[in-house]
Amino acid sequence: MPVISDPLQYNAENVYVDLRPTFGRRLYLKCEGFNFAGSVKLKAAAEMVGAAERSGRLLPGTTLVESSSGNLGLALSIVAASKGYGFVCVTDTRCNAPVRAMMELYGARVHVITTPDPVTGFLGARIDYVRRLCAHDERYVWLDQYSNPGNWQAHYRRTAPAIAADFPGLDVLFVGAGTTGTLMGCARYFREHRPGVRVVAVDAEGSSAFGGPALPRMIPGLGTSVRPPLLDESYVDDVLHVGETDTIRACHRMAADGFLFGGSTGTVVSGALRWLAEHRAGKEVTALAIAPDLGERYMDTIYSKAWLRDHYADEEWMSPHWGLDDLAEPAPTVPTA
Repeated sequence: MPVISDPLQYNAENVYVDLRPTFGRRLYLKCEGFNFAGSVKLKAAAEMVGAAERSGRLLPGTTLVESSSGNLGLALSIVAASKGYGFVCVTDTRCNAPVRAMMELYGARVHVITTPDPVTGFLGARIDYVRRLCAHDERYVWLDQYSNPGNWQAHYRRTAPAIAADFPGLDVLFVGAGTTGTLMGCARYFREHRPGVRVVAVDAEGSSAFGGPALPRMIPGLGTSVRPPLLDESYVDDVLHVGETDTIRACHRMAADGFLFGGSTGTVVSGALRWLAEHRAGKEVTALAIAPDLGERYMDTIYSKAWLRDHYADEEWMSPHWGLDDLAEPAPTVPTA
């Protein structure tokens, strides 16, 4: 029985879901949401803060500042609270309201960017704000998750070795692409230690990480409007893009079987199933996808009937527990006695 005195001391590394009963294909899901930050980002946050402490960048009175669409901001809120640092998270309007509320509960200040940069989108606007803030006051320290090597080193040292130990016969690994920290850490590890494992990057449609124009996206997490400085495509064996309606379909299909995952997980799972159907049809392979977070913080978005009705009114992918009429009309009121 683990007894801890610091939220960074607990992370359930070895939790996997077999998705064959749900999707009829042998695909395992590594669940990274069972820690106090609820996502894989706690590893990168702890690694980057630890490296900054060792280098002497973080001193008493320092305030951390970072741009985040949500999960890393929440992870840094917890790390900052546990270590006694201030923290400012610069996010945008796509950040889920529960995540913003939790960051503030941990003592973080949250600044929401409401207007995207005309070229680099919300991400570019967030980074510009962070740079101006740090230039104005030297007490602010920007960890810069987009180019910080600690972002990928956390997964090179922890995530990938855990997968390799638990799945010695692994054939293909699917990893979502955001900042590409998780992707590059895992890809570098397997290239060096298990080169026979294919590493497939799964990105969101409308993301420009691997080239192409940035387009509007509603679901935070994967995808970016600026090419990630950490990305080295030579370590990646294949890349595929997933539309947001396919992301939501995958999330709702898993929820129908009792597994509530976040939007990034739906994207990775949808992409993995498509890739396996196209490249490994009829073959029995061991495939694994990384699930960055759980789904509770998405109840106001991808699991909300009202949100889905507002943004995807013409789609018919909703939970099998929802009928078409149920989605279109509000629930009936119960008459009083």
